[in-house]
Amino acid sequence: MNPDLHRLHPYPFEKLRALNAGIVPPAHKSPIMLSIGEPKHAAPDFVLTEMTAQLRGLENYPLTKGTLALRETVARWLSQRFDIASNLLDPERHVLPVNGTREALFAFAQVVVNRNPDHSKGAVVVMPNPFYQIYEGATLLAGAEPWFLNTSEDTGFVPDFDTVPVEIWQRCQLIYLCSPGNPTGAVIGEAGLRQLIALADEHDFIIASDECYSEIYFDETVPPVGLLEVAAKIGRNDFKRCVVFHSLSKRSNLPGLRSGFVAGDADILTTFLLYRTYHGCTMSPPVQAASVKAWDDEQHVADNRARYREKFDAVLDILSPVLDAQRPDAGFYLWAKTPVDDKTFARDLFAQQNVTVVPGCFLSRDTLTGNPGENRIRMALVAPLEECIDAAQRIRSYVETLKHS
Repeated sequence: MNPDLHRLHPYPFEKLRALNAGIVPPAHKSPIMLSIGEPKHAAPDFVLTEMTAQLRGLENYPLTKGTLALRETVARWLSQRFDIASNLLDPERHVLPVNGTREALFAFAQVVVNRNPDHSKGAVVVMPNPFYQIYEGATLLAGAEPWFLNTSEDTGFVPDFDTVPVEIWQRCQLIYLCSPGNPTGAVIGEAGLRQLIALADEHDFIIASDECYSEIYFDETVPPVGLLEVAAKIGRNDFKRCVVFHSLSKRSNLPGLRSGFVAGDADILTTFLLYRTYHGCTMSPPVQAASVKAWDDEQHVADNRARYREKFDAVLDILSPVLDAQRPDAGFYLWAKTPVDDKTFARDLFAQQNVTVVPGCFLSRDTLTGNPGENRIRMALVAPLEECIDAAQRIRSYVETLKHS
């Protein structure tokens, strides 16, 4: 067996099951799960129609590189969404379809990390803390060491790159970003991305920007900035060292489609394509055809954002008087402070109200400066509006019992 498998941590939901083991919540209260970030809005009918209409495509082996139609659609979407000149994004060189960002984010580290660097201290992969645990697992199985960059309230939940020691940057081969962040919803601004690109040039590492929440935001006039957008603004027309990951899961409520793409540095993507050809990571023809339809339509995405805005308005109206829960920059998570230990809060909320949330410490790691997830919970507002309102009312009732205990 690969010895690095033993270095993997239990997934947050495994920890959550263990935390709630043996608890029998009130039977008269229906279960409400705010723990898993699985969109519950209806998938677009026109996408499903296209997928079923293309089932004959299953009779053919798909190319790992995907169809030109899909890559052209993705390149056009990137150009329009992030205000990048269309001639800068070549569908043949700058875009690869992937089976959702999760598999691509994991596979990427296996490709770009050199586990036998010239220096003796080993390779480092920097990642935000709290974080999507795939970053850590990918790092460990690539033979590298994770270095956790705390994102706390003090910095607006975005990474402060100035706090990373020079020795870590010198060993860094890859940095994972998540913007808008999971679980914080914070967006890294243009200045931060410019600084990071300069650091990548100075220390020769690759930037992998997970932007799968980029299409869920609250102000239609100010969409979250993207890494390739900033690269183009500074004249980095080859997107050197810059790679972004996007998905239809959150944007289009299609998590089961397993459809996304990777885009950016053509030299890196050439190597990634080689790896994927051997790995067998091909997207089925019906999924590719359905993906073209999804990326080519913005109305259903705008409607999706409107539904999330409505839920955040309603839930924050209920919770704000009793809980420190701030509207994020983007995404569909609330990253709320808890008046008691986060594990106690999550366990007792489940026991008393049959509402499931994730303790923040399950989404982060201890560091020398503390655990930035302690005394916070993540709530995914993915359920229908009425269910989110019900959950918020139950959470408020639970918090009010704490004040009288």
